[in-house]
Amino acid sequence: MIPGALDLDLLRTYVMACQLGSLSRTAEQAGRAQSAVSTQMRRLEEMIGQRLLHRTGRGVIPTTEGEVLLGYAKRILALSDEAASKLGHTNQQGVLHIGLAEEIAVRALPDALGRFHRGFPDIQLDVTVDHSPAIAQLWTDAAVDLAITTTAAVSDEPLQTWTIELQWVAGIDFILAPDSPVPLITYAEPCLWRKRMLDALTERQQNYRITFTSQSSAAIQAAVENNLGVALLGPECIRPASMRCLSTADGLPAPLAVQYGLYARHERHSTCAAAVRTFIDTLVPLRNAGPRTI
Repeated sequence: MIPGALDLDLLRTYVMACQLGSLSRTAEQAGRAQSAVSTQMRRLEEMIGQRLLHRTGRGVIPTTEGEVLLGYAKRILALSDEAASKLGHTNQQGVLHIGLAEEIAVRALPDALGRFHRGFPDIQLDVTVDHSPAIAQLWTDAAVDLAITTTAAVSDEPLQTWTIELQWVAGIDFILAPDSPVPLITYAEPCLWRKRMLDALTERQQNYRITFTSQSSAAIQAAVENNLGVALLGPECIRPASMRCLSTADGLPAPLAVQYGLYARHERHSTCAAAVRTFIDTLVPLRNAGPRTI
């Protein structure tokens, strides 16, 4: 039987540990000693009366009971944050400037911005969606309060990172002709994905030709579905009903991966910390580790 109410601080640390999969990274993220985080997890397990985390050589993962608590913890924290923001910031107004890499906005925008707006309805969100180099420049120029872009484009240390696996993708009926240049569908320059895509093919001494270029993810998807060529896409952009992933058996390089970081200026906006939590809670469960980071 659980004695009394659950401590919100313990729950927040527990959720972070489950999402990051590491007590050391949790300690670093929370600004605490690892021993303090370990003590918190033991206290929570004692309160619940169940083992919540499996300790492995690579970190921690929730037990069956831990998964149950994780679901409740996320709901409890979301309601707590919403109540605190609603009651504690009812007169708070202003503009929060956010910059998102276009290629990740598909997964970041709908849930994160919706949750943030519900908690801070009086805050105006000014969102810029562009390619990673442009978002990185906005961050460097201090033109945004919060940014999500490739870590390779920013010299600052990110608050959180995600690794997204990129697959070589073609239309469901597309046939890659042997001994012919690979027809490519690419993002317009400057684009890290485009550069790595071409570098990977060049490394394999694979001939290619660019058949379609666009700055829009929707246009890239449409080109793939209409069999204009092969694209490099993240999992959120792949439509299984009309696209298929290609592999080394098709004469293409192995899947690649790109690392994104979340950057925020907490001191510049009083609601920036809440926005950071919202984006981290939304994006961390969606992260996937690729075979290698580019």
